[in-house]
Formats: sequence, C-alpha cells, structure tokens
Amino acid sequence: MINKQLLNSEKLLLLLQLCNSSLPLGAYSYSEGLETLVEQKLISHYQHLKSWLLNELTYGSIRVESAMVMRAYDSYLTQNIDNLLYWNNWFSASRETFELRQQSWQMGKSLLRLINSFEPEDSFLQTLINNLKSSANYSIIFGIITAHWQIEKENVLLGYLHNWVNNLVNVGVKLIPLGQTDGQKLLLYFNQEICQQIPDILSLKDDELSSCSWGLSLASMSHEQLYSRLFRS
Repeated sequence: MINKQLLNSEKLLLLLQLCNSSLPLGAYSYSEGLETLVEQKLISHYQHLKSWLLNELTYGSIRVESAMVMRAYDSYLTQNIDNLLYWNNWFSASRETFELRQQSWQMGKSLLRLINSFEPEDSFLQTLINNLKSSANYSIIFGIITAHWQIEKENVLLGYLHNWVNNLVNVGVKLIPLGQTDGQKLLLYFNQEICQQIPDILSLKDDELSSCSWGLSLASMSHEQLYSRLFRS
C-alpha cells in the first residue's frame, strides 16, 4: 500500500514539474490574443477576462488542443508512430493563425529537447523525437511524455488545462492590469470549471473535434499589427 502511494506521489510530482512555470518552454512569452483584446479595450477588468476564459474553455480551441493530448497519449501507449504523426500534422493544420502555430511548434520543440535530456536511453522516444522535431506541437509532446511517465489521463488533463489558465491569468495580471488577489480568485474559480470539462474532453470523438474560437482567430491575426507588443502572440 505504501509503495503504491509513493508511486502515485512520484507521478504527481512529475506532472507538477512538467506544469511548473519555471520549465523553460517559453509559455510566458505568449498571450494567445489577449494582448490585442486588452489593447482594443474589449478586456479591461476581472469579469471580462473571466468570461473570455470560460468561453474558451467551454467552446474554444483549447478543448481540441486537450483532445490532441489524449490522442498522443493513447498513440504512445500503443506505440503507433503513424497515428502520432497524423495527429501532429492534423493539429498543425488546424491552428487558426501563423502566430498560434508558431507558439505550438516553439513550445513543442522546447519540450522535445527536455525529453531528450530526461530520457536519453529510451529508443522509442528517440525515434519519436527524430520524426517530430521539425514541427512538433506542444500538446502532442505533452501527451507523449505523460504517457511515458504513466500519469493518469484525468490528471494529465487537469495539469494541462490548469497550466493554460494559469498562463493567461498571468497575462491578464500584467496587461489589464489585474491585482494578484484577483488573479488568484480567477484560478480558484476555474478549478471547478476545469474539472467539469474533463469528462467531455475525454469522450470527444474524432468527428467532434471542432471549436468556436473566431474571436481568438481575429485577435491573433490583429496581434502582429499592434504598435507595440509585450508578447509573441
């Protein structure tokens, strides 16, 4: 019993390390369109940001992105390289804008480099690294490494979605700006919302991989034309 508890604790620590903001992936460099929306005064206070993030979580592309994590997770467990390459290419094609695609690729490549140093002796991982290194999406690589570490699916999604919300709340704290207390209140609110979304994401079929993120697309396309920018997307 104690050994099982220790094993579960170790896997939780691995997930916490993977989701820690100190992991050198560059996530802090991206606002995913929020910088545009703040500049245009469409998001200017706590409630605006809360509504935006809730709509994205419920209907937006983060649901598809999270579903990609699960497909990569399952494909790794069956060691199906063709499936992994298919979903990686599919997700690249589904990215709405150049900036969002570059964000996914840059963070994916950064995570690949870390995996290469974490697990240099694993031959299957090395084969995947060689096949994916030119256009590796972050969600795909996240699914691969969490499957390799045998972290439970539900916990993988909890970590991935919390990481997403945490990054964008930090963007709001910097740009709107929000107070640190309001930022923590938002994170606390989204804990329950994330938990409610997990069963739906896990049950998404391939023909249900769609989203309603037209606001994100327009914000992202406009971002590169801003007079001044703090973020890369």
